[in-house]
Amino acid sequence: MGIYLNPDNIDFQEALNSRIYIDKTGLMKYTNSVIRTEDKYICVSRPRRFGKSMAANMLVAYYSKGCDSKEMFSSYNISKDTSFEKHLNKYNVIHINMVNFIDRKKSISESLLNLNNKIIRELKKENDNVDCSDWNDLVSVLGEIFNEKRIPFVFVIDEWDCVFRMFKDSSAEQTEYLDYLRNLLKNQKYVALAYMTGILPIKKYGEHSALNMFTEISMTNAAPMQEFTGFTEKEVYSLCQVYKKDFNEIKLWYDGYNVDGISIYNPKSVVECISRGTFRNYWSSTETYEALQVYIQMNYDGLRKKVVDMIGEEKVKVNIGKFQNDMTTFNSADDVITLLVHLGYLTYHESEVWIPNSEVRQEFINSIEDGGWETVMNAIRSSDELVDATINGDEEKVAQMIEKVHDENASILGYNNETSLSCVVSLAYYSARKEYTIHRELATGKGFADLVFIPRKTSNKPAMVIELKWDKSADTAIEQIKRKQYSDKISEYAGEILLVGINYDVDNKKHTCIIQNL
Repeated sequence: MGIYLNPDNIDFQEALNSRIYIDKTGLMKYTNSVIRTEDKYICVSRPRRFGKSMAANMLVAYYSKGCDSKEMFSSYNISKDTSFEKHLNKYNVIHINMVNFIDRKKSISESLLNLNNKIIRELKKENDNVDCSDWNDLVSVLGEIFNEKRIPFVFVIDEWDCVFRMFKDSSAEQTEYLDYLRNLLKNQKYVALAYMTGILPIKKYGEHSALNMFTEISMTNAAPMQEFTGFTEKEVYSLCQVYKKDFNEIKLWYDGYNVDGISIYNPKSVVECISRGTFRNYWSSTETYEALQVYIQMNYDGLRKKVVDMIGEEKVKVNIGKFQNDMTTFNSADDVITLLVHLGYLTYHESEVWIPNSEVRQEFINSIEDGGWETVMNAIRSSDELVDATINGDEEKVAQMIEKVHDENASILGYNNETSLSCVVSLAYYSARKEYTIHRELATGKGFADLVFIPRKTSNKPAMVIELKWDKSADTAIEQIKRKQYSDKISEYAGEILLVGINYDVDNKKHTCIIQNL
């Protein structure tokens, strides 16, 4: 039993000892199915604080022959699988957290030499009866130990991509590091399983595909491991039942990540919210908002409009295929947006991205308060006044305020299309989220209402159904709400319901509004 070679199971035991632990041992059912196959190489990339290290420690506890973990796993899902005992504590495990070795003050060569020396030292201590030809060559040592003892190695490498964050401007250092991992892992008989975790998928270098043997599990392509990306809705609902928390409120704050069709919650935020008993930004507080601000301020055509659209709860199209999987190579707005998906600021599904939840949306607001986003912030800051004007039935003021937001943001959003009007209205009513759950394109009655505002349980505000029209009339909008029975969806709401029709006239660029009580 060593620090890097065949560690014990203490790190995972700490996770089990925690107040809240979600059983993710089903991950081993998948890794057991690919161990000693051509699919034995797995690279998992997720945002920070999404449980990557916990999963790595779990794999170490399960596979390492340096400990006995049968009792530890006996009450969890993996114990019910037929592969459980076949692989339990049967492998030489090498567990490396790359952050502990890669040093900005040293070259990659020096850092990797230090890593090799520490692993070789433990290998030699545990296998001093093996006659290795060169105890200074890690790959040779691993091969000869396996050839002699026939016990293969499981490699668990955490924070594998830290090189691309620490040396993000040095392609030479990055290439050297990729070549090191290729020589250590690719086509080596001693490898039973290689499991790497990080934030970024594997770096692309044109034809240089050093690690092309890996199956990449990422925020844009998580199959078949979607349920292990974060907390599932079923898991969060169960936690809410146990700890008597408002599931709908937790859903509003921390849900929204769509991972290949599965709804995923931010684990860090859910645990903190339940443990502390308050709803607030927990995940985003682990890093300053400047980390997001740097990227959304980049001067790429269309980037600013897409950011504003998403703040206004629109989904935007994106091409993720050109992203080079690093933090410096950007050729378009799509590249920046794809990075934000991997960092956890956006979520992705079927060529579209959006801001996943209230927690992350607030981080976007923090990031645009300065630096040329004044017109957007003006709309957000005045949104309380607009909500009050709507509730008070002040049709002229509502029309004027929405027109002002539209005029001031026309250079960003464009003017003459329905999508821009929808985004303008969402921005203008931004603060309504404090007392309302807002639904876009909600299936109601005989059609889809543009916006439905349903008051939260603690609010005494009226519900609102908003219909938008382009170059028609506000009367037409109201008539459509009534004809298609949009209010039926919220008929169980016992209080007042307001019908709001808003129209934009293309010729004179004027907005009109009609507000009626149901």
